[in-house]
Parts: sequence; C-alpha cells; structure tokens
Amino acid sequence: MKKILTFAFALLIASGAMAQDKAEKKNPNAPVFTTIKELPITSVKDQNRSGTCWNFSTLSFFEAEILKATGKTYDLCESFVENKTYMERAIQVVRFHGDCQFAQGGSAEDVLSTLKNHGICPEEAMPLPGTLYGDSLNNFNEFFSLLEPYVAAVAKNSAKKISGQWKVGLQGILDAYLGKCPEEFMYEGKKYTPKSFAASLGIDFNDYVSITSYTHHPFYSTFAVEVQDNWRFPQSYNLPIDEMARVIENAIDNGYTVAWGGDVSEDGFTRAGLAYAIDTKKTESLAGSDMARWLKMTPAKKKSLIDSLGCKVPEVVPTQELRQERFDNWELTDDHGMLIYGVAKDQNGKEYYMVKNSWGETGDYKGTWYMTKNFIIGNTMDFLVNKNAIPKDIRKKLGI
Repeated sequence: MKKILTFAFALLIASGAMAQDKAEKKNPNAPVFTTIKELPITSVKDQNRSGTCWNFSTLSFFEAEILKATGKTYDLCESFVENKTYMERAIQVVRFHGDCQFAQGGSAEDVLSTLKNHGICPEEAMPLPGTLYGDSLNNFNEFFSLLEPYVAAVAKNSAKKISGQWKVGLQGILDAYLGKCPEEFMYEGKKYTPKSFAASLGIDFNDYVSITSYTHHPFYSTFAVEVQDNWRFPQSYNLPIDEMARVIENAIDNGYTVAWGGDVSEDGFTRAGLAYAIDTKKTESLAGSDMARWLKMTPAKKKSLIDSLGCKVPEVVPTQELRQERFDNWELTDDHGMLIYGVAKDQNGKEYYMVKNSWGETGDYKGTWYMTKNFIIGNTMDFLVNKNAIPKDIRKKLGI
C-alpha cells in the first residue's frame, strides 16, 4: 500500500510539473476576450458535408429575428429550403440551356425567397439531415453526383422540345435525399401548412434588405452582386465602405443580428475560431524574412507564424479601393455564410465581431468565430439585415 501511495504521489508531482510546463509554454499572444455585447441566438448547427452555409446561416438569422420579435425559439428546417431551392435553380439552368451554374451553394436570397413564396416548416416536420441515406448529418456527395448530371442532361439536351417530366424525376431525387416537403403538419398541437406556419412566426419578410459596397456601381443604388451563387439576381443596396460598416455596427448596437456572406479563404481565417485581416508585408517582416521567403513558406509554417503572433498579428485596414481591387481580381470571393451576433474585445482593446458558424461546436469557442472588424469589413461580399437596423440617415439616402 505504501508503495502504491508513493507511486501515486510521484505521478501527481510529475503531472503537476507537466501542467506547469504546459502553462509556461502558453502563447502570450493568444487572445483573451471580453464580451461587449452578445445578442440571443439559437443553437449551433452542423452543415457537415454539404455546401449549404447560405441556408444554415440565413435560417439562423431568421431564428434570431423571431427570437428578438417574439421571445420564441424555433429550429427551422434546412431541408425544406434546399428542396425548394434546388428545384427552382434547376428550372433556371434549363431555361438558360445550361449556360449558368447549378451547384450546392446559394445566397441569403434563396432562404428569403423560400420563406416568402413557399413558407417553412420546423425541423421535425421532415426527416432529419442524412437519415434517409443512413447518415446522421448532411452528406451531399452521392446526392449531387446524381443531381448535377441529371440537370445537365436536361439543360444540354439536343431536342427541339422537352417535356415537363424531367421535373417529376428531379423531384424524386430531391425527396429521396432531403425528404418530401409536407403539405400539412402538426406543431405544438396545432395544424399548419408551410405558408401558415411562416405567417405565424411574428416577423415581416418584407423588412429585409441586402447591403454591399463596391465602386463599379453608383452608391445609393441597387444592383445584383456578380457572383455565380447569386443566381436569383437579387438587388443589394450599394453603400460606401464606411456606411456599410456603420450598418453592421448599428445593427448589433440595437439588437439585430446580421446574415453575413463573404470570404474566409484568407490565411487569417483559422479553424481555431479566429479571423484577422493579416497585413502580409508587415507579418513577413516580423518573421525576419523578405517577401519572397514569405511566399515560399508552406501553409503550415505560415499558420505557425500567424498563431505565434496571435492577437498582435499586423492587420490591413480595409479601404474602398482595396475591396474593389480584390473583388475584380477574384481574390475576394463569396465562399461562406455566417451570422454576426455580438462584439468582443481582446486584452489589447482590439474589437471583434462574434460570429456563429455552421460547422458544429468546433474550434476553440464551440462554433463561434471571433473575427476582427477589419476582417469583416474587408471580406464582406454582401449581407442581409433588417431594414430597421440601418441608421436613419442612411435609410433616407436609400429611400427605405
């Protein structure tokens, strides 16, 4: 017994030393966040192996809007939106004889259009994601390996006239992998149709507008942002960069979340839950190297350097000119949708937006990303927001 106690004591000392060593090796530049404002949101979801961030983020946005307006929490059904959206997108591709893209991606407008024209149902009114093909979450690999060539075969058909039967076949594929959209369902003891359920949620779907900021169209006008997944060609209000930034700031200050769409392909967006608008020139100089060496660094070495700099990594201040240049040269892309729901600051006073992701409770902050305001403004493609969240002077300029 004495030997066991002695061994246990030695093990305790060793583990304590290891913990102390680990603490000593902790990165002093790791950010420590203080929340400034955090708005109520619904739970973090997981899009898993599907290109449906546009759907998860925008439904999260509307769930937050309903929560703000009514105090009620809903889990709205992503599969319903996907079923309706992919059929409508396929119809457009066929009308264009295949001269436009059919893909998994989409925009916030797809969700808004579905809510307005088809309604919505709660998550439990359709099969849960992945369950129809033996998975526990979305996996669109097999699904789209059937869907894409099917749509292409119809759209590129050499016939002088096609029948409408292709829609019946396509609907069969959609229903097989996503589930059939219900015509009626029960929710909390009451019978609904998708349209009556949407009407019961306590928000006005005409209150929502899209905002962007580019110089190739006049400010205070509207235009359809030229990205492939913007296939419905919805109009976005075009604001100067400082006023676009003010809309986001004013929204959070007044209790409104923001359905953000933008670019997360930059080195500064990490899987750990952080995003910085890295100033590459300043960062490589801190590494004691010239630009040529920085460009030759492997992604792993760049990540290691960025991680070591932590919240002290130098950032680029976004400008109107830089946004336009990056958009035109394809550097600023539309590759992810997320939900902005709060503001925090690090130990150095730098402010970040708190952003809900749709990759499950991953990263260091269980599904939340802390993205600097520089990153958000520099990498915004467009965003959906309640028009009442826009400052009054900007609304007046836009005529809304």
